[in-house]
Amino acid sequence: MSALAGRTAIVTGASRGIGRGIADRLARDGALVAVHYGSDEEAARETVATVEKNGGRAFAFRADLAAPDAVDAFYAALDAGLAELGEGPGFDILVNNAGASGSGRIHQLTPETFDRLFTINVKAPLFLVQRGLDRLRDGGRIVNISSATTKHAFPDSVTYAMTKGAVDTMTLALAKELGPRGITVNAVAPGFIATDMNARRRATPEAHAALAALSVFNRLGTPADVADVVAFLVSDDARWITGQYVDVTGGTAL
Repeated sequence: MSALAGRTAIVTGASRGIGRGIADRLARDGALVAVHYGSDEEAARETVATVEKNGGRAFAFRADLAAPDAVDAFYAALDAGLAELGEGPGFDILVNNAGASGSGRIHQLTPETFDRLFTINVKAPLFLVQRGLDRLRDGGRIVNISSATTKHAFPDSVTYAMTKGAVDTMTLALAKELGPRGITVNAVAPGFIATDMNARRRATPEAHAALAALSVFNRLGTPADVADVVAFLVSDDARWITGQYVDVTGGTAL
């Protein structure tokens, strides 16, 4: 049987990039994947189509994580999507992948940008977990997508780095809190991945080469590089791993 057969996984921000890669990999491992998106319905449908092409099961649902009613809207849309498939509201895996970036350096920061990044990157995943605890089955898995910026100085986006530091702290606290239920909570920290989020930083061949050179493998990461690690952490093989920060940077800045 597939490693995740019979399990339901939620991946936030799964319409593109790392989220799409995670959704596809978990579906190929047998999970029913709930593909969350914030605004780009067409891209989310492309994720579902990719999953189905590879023999998996998925459905898309929308919730704006920056909205005041984000958590209510999220679970209402999730429940509707599950009900259409004849599934109940319970789930086994939550991957908090959705995120916003682009704060800039300290002198460029605005209160509006600060509030937006902390709302999407910190408040949303924390309250999604809180509201989902009565739905998340014992023995479940939570994976929070962190960033290499919490271990390496990254003044180009100081607030983004701060939000991911909060995610790391949240991961530790939740791992301790949920351990008695057999639920593991871990953070996965990518480096530079070839996605839309950092397209500006690799806009020229020279810039691309400079980013690739940060890894000991002299290349940018791919969504699959991250998705494969997430797939391990949500599997039974990772049952004895919790509260950890897993570096998925290709040896950046060693």
